[in-house]
Amino acid sequence: MLKRAFALSDQGSRDLNKGIAAATLHNLCLMFPVGLLMLIVMELLDIISGEKAVAGKAVPLYCIAAIVLFAAVFASQWLQYNKTYTVAYEESANRRIVLAEKLRKLPLAFFGKKNIADLTATIMGDCTALERTFSNAIPMLFGTIFMFIITSVGLLIFDWRMGLCIVIPVPVAALVILLARKAQEKAELANLDAKRVAYDGVQEYLDTIQELKSSSREAEYLEGLEQRLENVVRCSFKNEMAPGASTTAAQFLLRFGLVAVLLVGGYLVAIGELSVPVFILFLIIAGRIYDPFNSCFMLLAEVFSAQVSIKRMKAIDATPEQTGSTICNNKGYDIEFKDVVFSYNEEPVLNGISFTAKQGEVTALVGPSGSGKSTASKLAARFWDTDSGKITLGGVEVAGVEPETLLKNFSVVFQDVLLFDDTVMENIRLGRRDATDEEVKAAARAAQCEEFINRLPQGYQTNIGENGSSLSGGERQRISIARALLKDAPVILLDEATASMDAESETLVQEALSALLGKKTVMVIAHRMRTVANADKIVVLDKGLVSEQGTPAELMAKGGLYARMVELQRELTRDAG
Repeated sequence: MLKRAFALSDQGSRDLNKGIAAATLHNLCLMFPVGLLMLIVMELLDIISGEKAVAGKAVPLYCIAAIVLFAAVFASQWLQYNKTYTVAYEESANRRIVLAEKLRKLPLAFFGKKNIADLTATIMGDCTALERTFSNAIPMLFGTIFMFIITSVGLLIFDWRMGLCIVIPVPVAALVILLARKAQEKAELANLDAKRVAYDGVQEYLDTIQELKSSSREAEYLEGLEQRLENVVRCSFKNEMAPGASTTAAQFLLRFGLVAVLLVGGYLVAIGELSVPVFILFLIIAGRIYDPFNSCFMLLAEVFSAQVSIKRMKAIDATPEQTGSTICNNKGYDIEFKDVVFSYNEEPVLNGISFTAKQGEVTALVGPSGSGKSTASKLAARFWDTDSGKITLGGVEVAGVEPETLLKNFSVVFQDVLLFDDTVMENIRLGRRDATDEEVKAAARAAQCEEFINRLPQGYQTNIGENGSSLSGGERQRISIARALLKDAPVILLDEATASMDAESETLVQEALSALLGKKTVMVIAHRMRTVANADKIVVLDKGLVSEQGTPAELMAKGGLYARMVELQRELTRDAG
């Protein structure tokens, strides 16, 4: 039940059970001093009434009992800490790893539908928030409940009238907390949404600060960002109101239990149906038994808030993974599209395309923006799965191969380059982790990187900043190409790989690529027709369909869309000249 309710691992649910048991034991140990105090009070009353002489022998016994109880409380507290806080941090760390592993196995379509800031908040913020819930709230909550049940049974057996006075206020107060649950979850969700919007705004401001300053729109943007941050404050305040009001009301109701004990107990003592020591015992117990509930109700409100975070985690866990065989028994590396249909966020992108990219040839995908060129290349590497039709690699359908196994056959260079906040050497070595320094440098030379790397302060050991912030767009692109060349996979996907380069750099990189392609299967996506002029085959896409395909010479002679695109770019080049 705990595993399902709180999205725990098997080990986490077992550890939480142990934590609850330890918390219950600790709460019961805190009740034992009440019994000792009762014995001392009865001893004093007997001495005052004259029924018993001052017994010096009892004092050492009480002292020993007090020491034993102190040791028991200390030991139970130590056990509770080790069975709750320590294991909660371990579960939180494991939970982050499990979520990261889950995200690694999800199709890219999932990330297209999800806000990245929201996913980051789930992995980092939600897991952090749940640490306190698992380490403190849930064990203490269940521990208090079990302690209350055990103690209540004893009190009701001892004197059912006084027991009811203590017991009844607790479920009534708990009902107040439960009634506020929906309002609290709604406020928590609104609070998380407000924070996500604010985080997005801050990140967007940092990403676009250059454009905002250059267009004199910085003050206007900051005004909107300030409103988002103020909304976070308002939502946070509302988020505290629901649990705060319900908890205060519940704690107020608990006080009636103490009042009931005083009134009912006083009446029963007056009519002779209850002894004074027992009356005092119930007063002490009432004061002690309600004390953990004061914090328990706050913890219950915290558990309700945690449910929002847990639902977000469960939503990720419930997302279907991309699975398949861990063995790809392909024969050769021809890539064949057969009547492939694909929609992205319910918008049709490919409407039944068919073509073959043969091994040892360069196949270029061209066409107007939005025609599906990049989508086709990503489908070939199974970044997404097709709606219908199939794509094969060497005769093996890619949809039946586990993505990591399939991607071992691909080197990919996309227009949007992602680099890490690390050295040039390590960014290139990402293509093949066991590559030597000399192999990394050879790939860098082939991608025309060495010239600008030698200008960096520490050469290959220079840290290039977050996403290569210290490099130009063309330099970042060449690092990405070097990474792909180092991997040396049999299939190469180049999506606008030279778009950020000047004509001279593009020519040099094209020559380097031509020399290294060999017998590989190459798919190139480009808008500049000069980039694909030497391709073995051109596939022209238009509105999600294959408009025409053939060699560059054949398509020029045909005078179709490809020929018009080439002529249009020539005119633009002449006009620019």
